[in-house]
Amino acid sequence: MPTSSASDAPAVDAAAKSNGGGVQSLERAFDLLERMADAGGEVGLSELSASSGLPLPTIHRLMRTLVACGYVRQQANRRYALGPRLIRLGESAARLLGTWARPYLARLVEETGETANMALLDGDEIVYVAQVPSKHSMRMFTEVGRRVLPHSTGVGKALLANTPDDEVRALLSRTGMPAATDRTITTPEGFLAALEDVRRDGYAVDDNEQEMGVRCLAVSVPNSPTAAAISISGPAGRVTEAATDKIVPVLQQVAVELSEALASSGPVAQH
Repeated sequence: MPTSSASDAPAVDAAAKSNGGGVQSLERAFDLLERMADAGGEVGLSELSASSGLPLPTIHRLMRTLVACGYVRQQANRRYALGPRLIRLGESAARLLGTWARPYLARLVEETGETANMALLDGDEIVYVAQVPSKHSMRMFTEVGRRVLPHSTGVGKALLANTPDDEVRALLSRTGMPAATDRTITTPEGFLAALEDVRRDGYAVDDNEQEMGVRCLAVSVPNSPTAAAISISGPAGRVTEAATDKIVPVLQQVAVELSEALASSGPVAQH
């Protein structure tokens, strides 16, 4: 396939403009999809118009196109919901995000000695998208793709720390708060207090709450294109309070560097 040169750019741009503002329409369509996701996945046209500032006829035209492509579907109540074709895109993107994160997780393992993980908030659940195991013979293992509830995990606390209390309560009411161990937080008040600790301290802790004998330290990835957190996990005998003071600054620094790499338009740096 022939490649485009810099001299082709004006022609491409002119073609896009002559094609009914195709580039602008594409930007607007993606903006509407993100606004729908922010609203919980289902919205009405008037809500989209109010939040985006676009006129209703423009939104209606864009939504018709997205419906025809399967990225949006119109409900019986005439509201619009994110469509099933987005699932394949999201799953592929999550796998790539995990691949891009692996060099950073490997650095965490190198500097902390413990297993490193990356997780996303997918709906009401936490999904692990990448892991680099510790080199210790006794180490933690979480299967990539595994889904868990947020209330019993360090990454869940890190991901929800800045979510409004009423939204956290609504999530917990949908998922329930089953006890994985006798240390699991099982009340909304207890979980909200734990989130306050995360905001104060800058990191989250799973202290034998998902699995007895295991401690996990987690931080969110700031300004990530999708809500993401990284963590280390290991035996409670190694991930002690003293070790925490050394591990958390490493976690925070790696999270910042990963965030910068994900925000870059170029290739993700390999460490």
